[in-house]
Amino acid sequence: MGNRQLFAWAAACAGGRVRGVRALHAGDGPWLVRLESAEVVLRAPTPRIDGDMIATNVAALLAADRHSVPAPRLLGSDLSGRVAGVPASVETVVPGSSHWPARLDADRLRAAGAALARIHRIPLAPSDALPARPRPIAVDDFARERRLGRMATTPLLDRAAELIADIQPTAPVFVHGDVWPGNMLWSGAECQALVDWKTAGVGSPGVDLGELRKQVAYVNGPDAPRFVLDGWERTSGTRASDVAYWDAVAALNTPTACDPPEHTPRRDGFLRAALARL
Repeated sequence: MGNRQLFAWAAACAGGRVRGVRALHAGDGPWLVRLESAEVVLRAPTPRIDGDMIATNVAALLAADRHSVPAPRLLGSDLSGRVAGVPASVETVVPGSSHWPARLDADRLRAAGAALARIHRIPLAPSDALPARPRPIAVDDFARERRLGRMATTPLLDRAAELIADIQPTAPVFVHGDVWPGNMLWSGAECQALVDWKTAGVGSPGVDLGELRKQVAYVNGPDAPRFVLDGWERTSGTRASDVAYWDAVAALNTPTACDPPEHTPRRDGFLRAALARL
């Protein structure tokens, strides 16, 4: 990415000179920018990230900071692109690892659920930058694509969509919107922060809880989701509501054929378990 104006702006926000740049997503942004004495993360539009997502990430980091939610700290933003040349933001690098063990680790799973519960304690009203989120990764709507005939479907996915069509639980709390192991940074057994808030917003805790439960079912097997739920409920001091519904929503917001392919039968098993509890 050879945009001198953008990198000069990022360096000014962080107070240093650029010594190196590394793309963090398969040759694309966001970018890890190495300065003389620190590293920062630069976010700007890419083929899969637009200016609205940059603005959402900025608003989410500001909300996280106000409420002491572990997250990167915003160092600067130029949502108009007047100085940077494009809508952009710069944030701190959070130390830690996103490595997630394939072996089922009940303590890690409970800690992940607890991290979500701390976010969900924060009541928020929807706004332009942090809108209402009816599902995880709300920029995607694979259930709608199937409904409109734009994507192949299966009897299981169709039956699930029909069963939850008239259920619309809501709760106005802060949600991350894209919770998976790769967006959680750990130091030992402690979750240091959640990163990548570009689809954050306001919704039910189930938006995050269902997505993470699905993700750990992919990685750690069908017993893993219950430990996430246990950690969330212990920390929140309340029973999670509409868990089966939100599990189904998370499963439906996936392509009919998952990538990697082995996730497809795992998604279907997770979805069948949710439907059995509706």
